[in-house]
Parts: sequence; structure tokens; C-alpha cells
Amino acid sequence: MRTSDLFDLLRDGEPRTRAQLAESTGLARSTVGARIDLLMRLGLVAPYGGGVSTGGRPPSLFAFNPAARVVAGVDVGATHARAALTDLSGTLLAEERAELDVADGPDRVLGWVTEVVGRLLEHQSRGVEELAAIGIGLPGPVEHSTGRPINPPIMPGWDRYDVPGHLQRTFLVPALVDNDVNIMALGEQQAAMPEVQDLVFIKVATGIGAGIISGGSLQRGAQGTAGDLGHVRVARADGVTCRCGNEGCLEAVAAGPALVTRLRELGAAVTTGQDVVDLLRSGDPAAVQVVRQAGRDLGEVVATLVNMINPSVVVIGGRVAAAGEHLLAGIREVVYQRSLPLATEHLRIVPSSARDGAGVRGAAALAIGHVLSPDEIERASLALAGKQTPPVRLAR
Repeated sequence: MRTSDLFDLLRDGEPRTRAQLAESTGLARSTVGARIDLLMRLGLVAPYGGGVSTGGRPPSLFAFNPAARVVAGVDVGATHARAALTDLSGTLLAEERAELDVADGPDRVLGWVTEVVGRLLEHQSRGVEELAAIGIGLPGPVEHSTGRPINPPIMPGWDRYDVPGHLQRTFLVPALVDNDVNIMALGEQQAAMPEVQDLVFIKVATGIGAGIISGGSLQRGAQGTAGDLGHVRVARADGVTCRCGNEGCLEAVAAGPALVTRLRELGAAVTTGQDVVDLLRSGDPAAVQVVRQAGRDLGEVVATLVNMINPSVVVIGGRVAAAGEHLLAGIREVVYQRSLPLATEHLRIVPSSARDGAGVRGAAALAIGHVLSPDEIERASLALAGKQTPPVRLAR
């Protein structure tokens, strides 16, 4: 059993004695003691009060120390960005957001990221050395292994840009980059349903995409493009040109810009997805009809997805999802009609609970998952023992 396996037992936050850990792991108490000492030197474990005495000196208790370090989570959308600091348990410490156009390019957007992360650290009286990692979500396809966006349709100047390298000019820590909807799926799971192992998060905003968690793990696919629902062909979009250059894409009839275009054709004074939501909330019949139909179009694709991967929960998020029950009703109508009865027997199709916070929570979870991964803890442990150079400093 490795040091990381012992840490995994303590990660639930429940304090344990050396004797309890030895009993759980089957390791000798001396081995447990040595590994606890190592985890304490790394800052990941700390003494916790005292145990109950059975007639002698009370045994020492040890527990996970989430305050040892902090991570930054960053959610970059098409027209906004949000950054936050959390501890190693994901508890939010501070955050900041801004209206920011991703089309302004990587220098401006990532410049904002480094500036805000630095400011949040300062406000929390944390030194740069206490930052363990940065997680960031971008609104386009990302090659997860390199953190580089690949041909992102709404991100001019970002294609194959070295996002981790840019961030590491300022912060010498791992920088994990993923598609924004993938981190939203992680954030929703962490915040609202940690017990759910099979979940699909669908973001409906300027574009449409899905983050897929299956068997408890995020599914990115071979090149990181799993879940790109917006460019699946749907019947009602035949002949409609999508921004990707193809015709017939779901996004061309059901994403925010498509809804704005349709309502303007019907005489409504709308310019943004939020205007559509506001019109819907006012009870406008045309808005109700347009949004309900968008839900049905989404339902066509979601029904196929449900048949293929059999999730227990489908979560609908993103700015257009604020349209609420009218969008959900259209999705449910088609999914329950077209999906297999066994696949829908216990299926829930629900709005996002984390809402705007899903992305930043998921980005932080991405960073925490890396920092506390067994491989990283083993590398840090070996480095502390002087056997190799650490990739990231874990101790204060």
C-alpha cells in the first residue's frame, strides 16, 4: 500500500488514530506512523484534537488538512469569465467575475486570469507559493493532454495556443485546461449530486455541448471532443447554415443566437439570450412557443444520447437554460417518447442546481483532482525523501 492509499482513507475528513489506520490497511503501526509523518510534512494531514483514552495517554487523531493549499478555478465563457479560489476540499474562499469577450484573444483573456488570481491570493493573504494548481474551462474543443484549444469556432486567435504555458509564466504550478461544459459537469456533480455516477450536463447558451460522466469518470473521448451535441444533425434544421459551416446542426435552431433570430423574425425586440429569457418570463406567447420548440429539438439529440449511455440524470444548464420549465418540458416530451423505456424508467431531467457556479466549481475540482491524485502524492512523497524533483510543491 502506497502513501497515497493511506491519504485516500483520510480524505473523507473523518479523524482516525494510527491504530485505526493500521487496522484498516493491514500495515504495521510503525509503517503507518512513518507515512502519517510524511503526509504531515507535505501539509496534507494534520493532528486533530485527541482520541478517547482507554486508561492511558489519549491516542492522537489525524485528519485531512484542506487548508494546506489553495487552487484556482476559472470558467471562461463566450462573453464572461469567472475565477475563484478554493481550499483542497473545494470550499469557496473568494471569487471575481467580469464581462469579457473570449474573441478578444488569449493575451487579453489570460492576462485577466493571471491578474485576478493574483488579486484573489492577495485578498486571502495567501502567498503565490500556496497556490497548488489552476483549473480552467474554455468555450471550445480542447486537447486535454496538452491544454490547447483545437479549431475553436468562437475563439479567434486561440487555435493550438499554449494556455498552460501562458499561465505558467506567472504561476509555477500545473495548469489543467478543459472544455467548459466538461468542467460544468464536474461542478454540478461535486456541488449537488456527488453520489451520482452517471450524469450528463448539457449547456445551452451561445453554443450547445454536453459533459458526460459515466461510471464516475469524465468521458472526454479520444481527442477530447466527446459530447459535442451542438453539431449533431436534426430534422428541423435542414437547410439552415450553422456557424461551423455545415447545415442542419442542432445549434443552428436551438442555441441562444438562433432563438434571438427567430423571435426577431416574429417582431420581438431581443438581442441576447438573456432578452429571450426575460421575454419568456413575462409570459410572451411567441417566446413560449419558440423556447418549447427548441426544447423538442434538443430532445431529439438527448433521446439518442440517453439510449447510448444510459445516464441516471440529465442536467440542463447555461444561460438559455434559465428559460426554465418551458425548455425542460420540450426536452422531456421527446426524450420520454423516443428513448427506451428501461433507459427512462428512473431518468431525471433537471435544471442545474449549481447554475452560474458550476463552471468555476468544476475547474477547481479539476485542479484538486490533479493535486491530490495518487501519482502526484507519490511524486511529492519521493521528492520529500530526496529521490526526485517535485512537479509541484505540496508543503507550505
